[in-house]
Amino acid sequence: MSWNQDLFKRTLDFAAKAHGTQQVPGSGFPYVVHLVKVATEVLRVADGTFDLDFAMQCALLHDSVEDAGVAVVTLRQAFGDRVAEGVSALTKDDALPKAERMADSLRRVRGQPKEVWLVKLADRITNLEPAPAHWSAEKRAGYRVEAQAIADALGESNAALAARIREKIASYT
Repeated sequence: MSWNQDLFKRTLDFAAKAHGTQQVPGSGFPYVVHLVKVATEVLRVADGTFDLDFAMQCALLHDSVEDAGVAVVTLRQAFGDRVAEGVSALTKDDALPKAERMADSLRRVRGQPKEVWLVKLADRITNLEPAPAHWSAEKRAGYRVEAQAIADALGESNAALAARIREKIASYT
């Protein structure tokens, strides 16, 4: 397995600046911790069957549009069309009713290369850590249902990530 550490560092620096002082909700950690956890999930399954550099860039940048307000055109200028399109597919469309956003997101992700699928799985795996204490049982149950939809829609992309998300779903409270 080979990856470009300088590209990783450049992408991580961009993501860290974009997210600034944001924190992972309910954790007190800088938001960049979440991004690195997602990248680590992808790195863990690197087996030479996918473009690891592309996957790592999408992992580090996956929330930059949705949560940090970075324009897709800015990503395109900094990282090229492929990364910008991957991150755009990973970004929920706030113009849609909330009930339609996940299905739309999964449809767009499925239209992308395998690496983007891996990032979506890795993101939800990371998000299946203990829920913030203020979440209701109903909200947690809904999050678990969404996670299962992600696993069902994208699990075929990588057996190890599919097994890991199912394990996290089973233990999620």
